[in-house]
Amino acid sequence: MSDTMMSKELQLILLMVDGFDYTAEDLCRKIGTTRRQLYNYLRKFREMGFVVINENQSYRLDPASSFFRSLVRSVNFTDVEAAFLHRLLDGTDEKNPMVPAIKRKLERFYHLRQFTDTRFKAHNIETLHALMEAIRCRCVVCLKDYSSPHSNTVTDRLVEPYQLLNENLDIRCYELKTEMCKTFKLARIGSVEVYDTPWIYEARHSRLFTDIFMFSGPERLPVRLLMKQLSHNLMLEEYPVSSDYFTPAADGRWLFQAELASYVGIGRFILGLYDDIEILGDEGLKQYICQKIQKFNHI
Repeated sequence: MSDTMMSKELQLILLMVDGFDYTAEDLCRKIGTTRRQLYNYLRKFREMGFVVINENQSYRLDPASSFFRSLVRSVNFTDVEAAFLHRLLDGTDEKNPMVPAIKRKLERFYHLRQFTDTRFKAHNIETLHALMEAIRCRCVVCLKDYSSPHSNTVTDRLVEPYQLLNENLDIRCYELKTEMCKTFKLARIGSVEVYDTPWIYEARHSRLFTDIFMFSGPERLPVRLLMKQLSHNLMLEEYPVSSDYFTPAADGRWLFQAELASYVGIGRFILGLYDDIEILGDEGLKQYICQKIQKFNHI
């Protein structure tokens, strides 16, 4: 690969995480390339593990892509926590050059638009109120113009909404067309139309469980770990709610027992402190960690 091509790819990555929305034409103009070559770059990014989002004819890279998460996994902020820090900075001295620099970094690596953009906040509040009313009345709704990054489509979804998740940023619904329970993001909903039609598939509504790492899922995965003092202290600092799941064990170590919705949160923590933590009996978690290590060794 030539230095020029690599330079253009790096320029493109920086543009697609700078917090602005760029069309294909914008990106081509800024890095000096053709539309055909741009799509080749985007295809290559996807092959490398980046999540390329195309919304409203604009392109950006999802901060949840594995590459970015590996860069910031030691920080471990949730989007809500990052938004809180962003709001705190709003009240500080804007003349301090560190303030806009830190805010920019937060905006690059976290989904903050729904927290920081006034239009998005107003839109989300309106959407939330309509969905809360539909849940209270147990009514069918239409999620108008729902933008799906997975199928790259904008469609109407006829659903029975029944559970709000992730600090009211997501809604769990039973979709009538696919006959499946799905989770939809409020920020991707164009508008909500509430019908008088009552639920008829309530028995199929599978409620999700949210664990201490803010991951949600239908399963409850039992996890037992033995932690030394370092990992115990860091867990309490990063996830204070975890204190309820610790009991003293032998040799000055701590026993952590909890039910989790996903191995992702605890797996990321274990990988960062691998020598300090012992996994007790959970073959699923052991296999998850082994797969991550093998994948890392092949990079």
